[in-house]
Amino acid sequence: MSRWSQIRPSQCAVCREWGDSRLCALCLSRFAQTVYRCRRCAIPVPDGVEVCGGCLISPPPFERTTAAVSYAPPWNWLINDFKFRNALDLADSLAALLLQSQPPQADTPLSLMVPVPLNADRLRERGYNQSWELARRCGRHLGCQADSALLIRIKDTSRQASLSREQRAINMRGAFAIEPTRRCEIRGRAITLVDDVMTTQATAGEAARTLLAAGALSVDVWVVARTSSVSSR
Repeated sequence: MSRWSQIRPSQCAVCREWGDSRLCALCLSRFAQTVYRCRRCAIPVPDGVEVCGGCLISPPPFERTTAAVSYAPPWNWLINDFKFRNALDLADSLAALLLQSQPPQADTPLSLMVPVPLNADRLRERGYNQSWELARRCGRHLGCQADSALLIRIKDTSRQASLSREQRAINMRGAFAIEPTRRCEIRGRAITLVDDVMTTQATAGEAARTLLAAGALSVDVWVVARTSSVSSR
């Protein structure tokens, strides 16, 4: 039985067959196939290409992005259920999917995992931060510290879904800060930033800049899903 499953039968969220996980092995083999991705931003690229043209011209502030799947059926509606419809029963399976997508450990070992934070009103409305649900599970599995209170959101941003790439970047500017009494905990550490979806890099980029300005050694990004276009969803 999967280490992520509880000791009871579970119905696959995709095909509805019974098994020991919310994502069965057959659906994972069908819908979570390996895709060549840019090492920096995780957008799909041709086989053998390490870094996409956009990242060569304008490198993001983070070192590497790992995405488990593309933001397409069935993952888009599963993530929306997880994010907006209280489907916390998907958290273990999505975290396991994220972990399984990681390449062999890079030169810098994992030091600290932080989720992209929600603003207070949205957290109160939703009742949980989906990025933290992923980060804490991944951290626990890897024996790596995960902390939801170091990176905080200080700007009540508009919802990103309806905004263009340029509008998203403006919207996120100045959105994050480090908890003032804990800045020393960031210095010299390799940070893994965890989120559910990456679209234009605006959120991850602003969060990474905030962490690096506080003295982080490096920032990598882990997301469950990456959209196929760098423009907008």
